[in-house]
Amino acid sequence: MIPDNFAVNFFIALFALIDPVGNVPLFAAATRGLKNSTARLISVFVALFVMGFLIFFYFTGLSLLAFFGISLPAFRIAGGILLLLLGLDMTRNDFTAAMAPGGEEPVEGGQTAQARKRFEAMIVPFAMPLLIGPGAISTVIIYASEARDYGMVGVFTGVGVIALVALSTMLSFWATPIISRLLGRIGLAIVVRVLGLILCAMAVQFILSGIADSTHGLILDAASKPYQS
Repeated sequence: MIPDNFAVNFFIALFALIDPVGNVPLFAAATRGLKNSTARLISVFVALFVMGFLIFFYFTGLSLLAFFGISLPAFRIAGGILLLLLGLDMTRNDFTAAMAPGGEEPVEGGQTAQARKRFEAMIVPFAMPLLIGPGAISTVIIYASEARDYGMVGVFTGVGVIALVALSTMLSFWATPIISRLLGRIGLAIVVRVLGLILCAMAVQFILSGIADSTHGLILDAASKPYQS
């Protein structure tokens, strides 16, 4: 895998897991009753939380595996199974109808304090585990191991990918009114299902790679490491 493929695959996997477009209706419901400027400020807080949390696991994930005595192939297979379940759930369920509009009143105080208080209430159900779930954490740890093959270039590339996914999340939430109007309920459901299908394929690839790394000749190189010379 060349660095370009590493970056593209890492981005697609994280983007499909975090699914900012599919979570636009949920963000809209969670920020109902707030001004657009306040909702945008909350999206900034969410993006910073996503980036900081994933970067933490990007640099510490392999050490945590070593501490608990878990091999990377075993973690890769477990992560692949988890991603497969998440992908199947995305392809079968309509996430855009998962949350009904609420009627919570805006919090008293300045705009920043108001946004911070609403964000604190959204951390556990929305930012985690809805955006940052076990699948996203597993993906970051797996790609962190692959980044080591490229040295510091791979490390900084991975950090850049995480930052780009966080930026995409923020921009998607900024464009909540536009995306909801353009795609509609059916369009958003289609986007979620397509991302789920891509996620399922990547999950199977993780499982194949994990089995190949822990066995001898059971999985062909063309299947475990496709598109590599």
